[in-house]
Amino acid sequence: MKKKTQWLIALTTVLVVAGCASVPSVSELNALTDSIVKASFRSQGVANVERVTQTDETNRLCSEADVAGKPLEEKTAKAIEAANLKTIRWPSNGQFLGDWKEGEKIAQSGRGLTWTDPANTPNGGNCYNCHQIDTKEISYGTIGPSLHNYGKIRGVTDPNSAAAKPIVEYTWGKIWNSKAYNACSNMPRAGHMGILNEQQVRHIVALLLDPQSPVNK
Repeated sequence: MKKKTQWLIALTTVLVVAGCASVPSVSELNALTDSIVKASFRSQGVANVERVTQTDETNRLCSEADVAGKPLEEKTAKAIEAANLKTIRWPSNGQFLGDWKEGEKIAQSGRGLTWTDPANTPNGGNCYNCHQIDTKEISYGTIGPSLHNYGKIRGVTDPNSAAAKPIVEYTWGKIWNSKAYNACSNMPRAGHMGILNEQQVRHIVALLLDPQSPVNK
């Protein structure tokens, strides 16, 4: 979405410099950009051109607010969060935690969703691209907050206890669809967009909340 925003700003600048009679509206720029993207890209394999067009209402509203340089109105933000909250699929078997060791592998992996990737190959989560997680890993991004001691800081000593239920559910929901909690979050909607499957989300939740995970040591 940031790349699209930069493109819209650049396009507006070009149009102004070119001496256009009036500056296009945000909706007009979005429509023009989508038409250019659709003409310039094609779907191939698991890489679908719809990923980079504004077919998603949440992305459209956040993109328009970003281009306008204004925060979303609170009412709109709340509506986006409520709509996305409804899309969260909770564990089909009631189990929120998987294997933290598998979660670390998923967090480390950035593969998947390119046109050369087989559709039946699990994607990675690429979590270290934005977060510090295990302090033994020296390569990590800082776009998102550090997740080191994620469960420990929140007092989770037994993820299966009633006391831990709110944070366990929040963690699952945040990974599944981050925009349910922050309307225009930069965090990918991993479960909702099919980046990670249900079992993979379990493993990531375990990485963050299992007391035996290096995250909480």
